[in-house]
Amino acid sequence: MAKLTHINRSGEAHMVDVGAKDSTSREASATGFVKMQAETLQLILEGNAKKGDVLGTARIAGIMAAKKTSDLIPLCHPIGLSKVTVSLEPDETLPGIRVQATAGVTGQTGVEMEALTACSVACLTIYDMVKAADRGMEISGIVLSEKKGGKSGHWKREAL
Repeated sequence: MAKLTHINRSGEAHMVDVGAKDSTSREASATGFVKMQAETLQLILEGNAKKGDVLGTARIAGIMAAKKTSDLIPLCHPIGLSKVTVSLEPDETLPGIRVQATAGVTGQTGVEMEALTACSVACLTIYDMVKAADRGMEISGIVLSEKKGGKSGHWKREAL
């Protein structure tokens, strides 16, 4: 098992010092989904949600959340993101929306938390915008799907 880098020998939490690390290109992707009634998915796809453009709003919310990750997650470094993308794919087999968020940076620390935060907030925004039509929606499957760069190199989640 890997050593926990945010905890010192006394068990106290600290922000990791990344000052001596090389600045490299880093990218991470996270995926998740919102499962809903087929009628709710249709409402979203037809653009008839009372709160407006569900997918467009969720995309913007995810991007904004990635930029605020260090304000939300204790001990997370504030970083200058070079890119954040959020894709939202309707999936009638769920039924629901599949979300993928990707964050990138050239820096001294990774962007896994930014990708996971973007994915989570995009899912939460979808829920918020159509909860009046379907309170039983399920947000699930939020995972880090891939990371590239940095000392540990490339990692990709195996299919579950």
